[in-house]
Amino acid sequence: MICLKFFGMALKALISVSNKFGVIDLARELSENFGFEIISSGGTAKELENNNIPVIKVSKYTGSEEILNGRVKTLHPKIHGGILADRDQPSHLRELKDHNIDQIDLVVVNLYPFKKAIEKPNCSFEEAIENIDIGGPTLIRAAAKNHKNVSVLTDPNQYKQYLIALKNKELTLELRTKFAIKAFEHTAAYDVMINNWIDNKFNEKTRWDTSLQKISELRYGENPHQNAKWFGSTSKGWGAANKLQGKELSTNNLLDLESALSTIIEFGYDSDVNKIEERTTAVVVKHTNPCGLASGESAHEAICKAIEADNISAFGGIVAVNQIIDEKAASQLTSLFLECVVAPGFSNEAKSILSQKKNLRLLELNPKDIYRRNIKNIRSINGGLLVQDQDNIVVDTSTWTNVTDIKPNKEILKDLIFGWKLVRHLRSNAIAVVSDEQSKGIGAGQMNRIGSAKIALEASKNKGINLILASDGFFPFDDTVRLAGQYGIKAIIQPGGSIKDKDSIKACNELGISMVFTNIRHFLH
Repeated sequence: MICLKFFGMALKALISVSNKFGVIDLARELSENFGFEIISSGGTAKELENNNIPVIKVSKYTGSEEILNGRVKTLHPKIHGGILADRDQPSHLRELKDHNIDQIDLVVVNLYPFKKAIEKPNCSFEEAIENIDIGGPTLIRAAAKNHKNVSVLTDPNQYKQYLIALKNKELTLELRTKFAIKAFEHTAAYDVMINNWIDNKFNEKTRWDTSLQKISELRYGENPHQNAKWFGSTSKGWGAANKLQGKELSTNNLLDLESALSTIIEFGYDSDVNKIEERTTAVVVKHTNPCGLASGESAHEAICKAIEADNISAFGGIVAVNQIIDEKAASQLTSLFLECVVAPGFSNEAKSILSQKKNLRLLELNPKDIYRRNIKNIRSINGGLLVQDQDNIVVDTSTWTNVTDIKPNKEILKDLIFGWKLVRHLRSNAIAVVSDEQSKGIGAGQMNRIGSAKIALEASKNKGINLILASDGFFPFDDTVRLAGQYGIKAIIQPGGSIKDKDSIKACNELGISMVFTNIRHFLH
């Protein structure tokens, strides 16, 4: 046995875990091979005793019985003084001696299963509250704060690494710092989960409806030199998606998938939520911008039209479809290189066909796992966060205004709706040209609106006779209207609201173009 001592005293470990996986082997190794004295309480202490591992119960160690039905166990100076003492401070060491407090060298804690409790169908408010850990986060944060002197383990996957480092005398400050970072992540995610649950219970209008726990480490961020982690909910959204095959999801995959889903649900992916008419629709996304969008009578037709809309940009893109992928649709998806395909489901024949592309990521995302209403949009900025409501207003044509002499007919109106649903998901300044429920040209992310219009109109040249143009923002001048006239645009949809709206309306009347104001803007930065 390697007997480790500090100033002649055996090392001490405080172990109190809800997830007991691996804890018996850890405790036995610490006790038998390294001479640790183990302090524990509650179920963990009983588990150690049942496995013949020597353990000192917290109540005996502190001389204080548990009180308030177990709410207060480890909140005691003998515990936290032993963890928090800075061993480079002589005054700290004197105070430990004066108060008969021993140093604690290792804290092994993970928290009450709050998530498991609140996921129970009939979990009461009182039951959830009792599953909010107080002592655990306090122990973890204390040990993490004093990681210069104390190791803190919050994940069973760390046990082996710690034991190897202990054996090889390589328990470095760098390693203890890594453990501390993991510990603070653990308590931060726990606090966010509790905060969001309480927010959901008492403030339905602003609930976030998610718990930001870490789902996985990603290979890298937007570029290989950027580290990245994925935080979110494992029960809703992308965390609930069933990945059938393919490589691990990357940061860029997830960003593109989010853009694809945001676009496709306009056409009925979550019709139960938004009460919108379902239309079989497919979208191809590249670098978070839809590059092809189309509706059809089947998944196969919609996919064909979406890819055909811009088959050059579709290469290496992400496809989302709001209907189950069948054999015929799957065959079309094998016609070019794609990164991901997401749909509500895949037939067995489709899975067999697509399995030939082993790196292609296939994701099933059930409509019930899509959540949009009352969810906040969160983006980081240097030193802070921006939190805003989702731009998820359902299209309502009753709020639109026909502002030109010529009024759009039924077929044109259908494409105006289609174009408006598309353009709100393009990076502004955004222009979309569509016809027959298919995108014909897209211009996005330009520094001026006429620049986006030129890109979209040029791409749409010779692609139809009843083209309509959609703009996510108003026209500051009539130049976009006059350019649209040169490309045979039949109708325009835009928010309106410019001080020079009259110039654009006048140009439309001169050129025989109908124009509709939606009276709402959809910028996407």
